[in-house]
Amino acid sequence: MMNNSNEQNVKKYKSVKTSKSVSTIISYSLLVVLSLIWLIPIIWILLHSFRAEYNGEFFVGVVVGDYFPKSLGLENYISLFKDTLFLTWFINTLFVSVFTFILSTLLTLSVAYVMSKLKFKARKTFLSIAIILGLFPGFMSMIAIYYIIKAIGLSQSLFALILVYSAGSGLGFYVAKGFFDIIPNSLMESARLDGATNSQIFGKIILPLSKPIIIYTALLSFIGPWMDFIFAKVILGEEPERYTVSVGLYNMLFGSQPDENLFTVFAAGSVIVAIPIVTLFLSMQKYYVEGVTAGAVKG
Repeated sequence: MMNNSNEQNVKKYKSVKTSKSVSTIISYSLLVVLSLIWLIPIIWILLHSFRAEYNGEFFVGVVVGDYFPKSLGLENYISLFKDTLFLTWFINTLFVSVFTFILSTLLTLSVAYVMSKLKFKARKTFLSIAIILGLFPGFMSMIAIYYIIKAIGLSQSLFALILVYSAGSGLGFYVAKGFFDIIPNSLMESARLDGATNSQIFGKIILPLSKPIIIYTALLSFIGPWMDFIFAKVILGEEPERYTVSVGLYNMLFGSQPDENLFTVFAAGSVIVAIPIVTLFLSMQKYYVEGVTAGAVKG
């Protein structure tokens, strides 16, 4: 009886182990397939940016046989800086993104600190309103925002974009609030006993302990303006010197005087635009993951 029982247990163990192995193989195979699907368009754009030949079609390389260039070169990158206003667009985008991430980060962290550590009567009401407003996409208010910006005389300016991107950033405080919730209140109480004000507690106690969430918030605040097209297209008007990168590259292909021969130049611009974001994310990935994990779990 004991031998039969042991044999059955061994068979069950082998069966479970086999099923787990099959499940693991299927999971990894699915991840590999999804990774390839995700990488194909990125590699396509990268190859197009170095493509030295043009076959007369708008989207070069759509046909599978034409996916890989016959010759490579830097002509598209040279043309991008020599024949277009890409450098001006890049500087405009950098200007808007840097000022936006500074203002947005300060606003988001300040609101998160207030909602996490300070108690007041309208706190729960404000939390509910913030959740409801967060359900609606920002572009729904695009027309109203445009007319407000126009009424105060800031339309068709980069300052208007900074104002638009920063104004509503405080509503995205939930992840930062979740992170601040895990900071012990005893630290604040001790500081108050020593005579510290709320601003001193925020600046000298909370922020030094919140490096991951600061980097997480700053990255999101920088990436948003850097990648945005809708608000920039509506607010900046038709002056090419004021364009951001996304609007400039779009108008290069689909504007009033589109040039289909510039598609490979467009690809070169797309690669350059991606470099700062990828560099920032890779260098700050550790803190980004810590911030979103801690904030999301607690929040």
